[in-house]
Amino acid sequence: MIRGWAWFGTRTRDTPKRLRSPRKRALKCRCSRAGRLADVTTIPRGAVPAPSCILFVQYSEETMYVILGATGNTGSVVARKLLDKGKRVRVVGRDNKKLAPFVTRGADALAADVLDTDALSRAFAGAQGVYALIPPDMSSPDFRAHQARVTESIAKALEKGGVAHAVALSSVGADQPDKTGPVAGLHKMELRLAQVRGLNALHLRAGYFMENTLAQIGVIRNFGMMAGPVRADVPLPMIATRDIGAAAAEALLRLDFKGQQTQELLGPREVTYAEAAKMIGTATGKPDLAYMQLPDEQVIEAMKGMGISRNMAQLLCEMSAAINSGYMKPREPRSEKNTTATTFETFVRELFLPAYRGQATSA
Repeated sequence: MIRGWAWFGTRTRDTPKRLRSPRKRALKCRCSRAGRLADVTTIPRGAVPAPSCILFVQYSEETMYVILGATGNTGSVVARKLLDKGKRVRVVGRDNKKLAPFVTRGADALAADVLDTDALSRAFAGAQGVYALIPPDMSSPDFRAHQARVTESIAKALEKGGVAHAVALSSVGADQPDKTGPVAGLHKMELRLAQVRGLNALHLRAGYFMENTLAQIGVIRNFGMMAGPVRADVPLPMIATRDIGAAAAEALLRLDFKGQQTQELLGPREVTYAEAAKMIGTATGKPDLAYMQLPDEQVIEAMKGMGISRNMAQLLCEMSAAINSGYMKPREPRSEKNTTATTFETFVRELFLPAYRGQATSA
């Protein structure tokens, strides 16, 4: 609840009609700041120098959140969690039809491209908290340039909108300035958001998405194996994207972070690709399923066949090399704060297996 004083002198064209008469003891008006009906009580004219009056305005300002990538794996979870708490939410995505389920639950929706700074500025207007991310564009011929353009658009919109708090999706390895593939773009995003005046930003440096293993379904079906550029024995802080979304929602509900902060999210424990293959094999009825590391060029050609640009494929191989060498790794010791709930076994049972069987599923 916010309380404030409003001073009104003689009538002017700018004075709301319902506020022009100091004789009314109580009335209703629409406060522009809150966008909600408010109680307005006048103080008698005799209490202040005529011909002016003071109105005591008491109104409730509801915290409003804007969620970018609201139809994606993490953004959809953030939006749902906030709506579950009865919060005012504005969802932003590229397709109004996909945003419709959130509108049904009471959210505002805006179909906009994150490169449209003016549209984002309108979306951010009045927001106290924003969930920000760079949507992936796997077909981009220059993904790092794409990241830079999106980062600049988001940063300008946050500043123009006067947003005080933003939770941004980053990654383990974003502490390194280069040689980490697409994660280097997240390093630059963190630096750019630090330049936004008045913005308190929490960068969630998430581990290796469990959902990345869904790309192995075709490989398993066609070749009876799992394969990729990451070494089979490298421990990966695998995390379910729903846990990232939950952590982001919790941070937005608190809004207690100040300045520029980072928080790693490392999943429940480290999992190697060799272990992942064994668990997936057991679940899919292929107990002998194994993972094989492939040379970069073979991986790049395979990714191109999946519609991924050569540039993006090269960046993903660069990231994998950084993981293999230990250059890209968590910097925080594992703790209750950075450990999340969903195990890889649970992910396989609830998400991987239905997808493998061709069932519709969402993360």
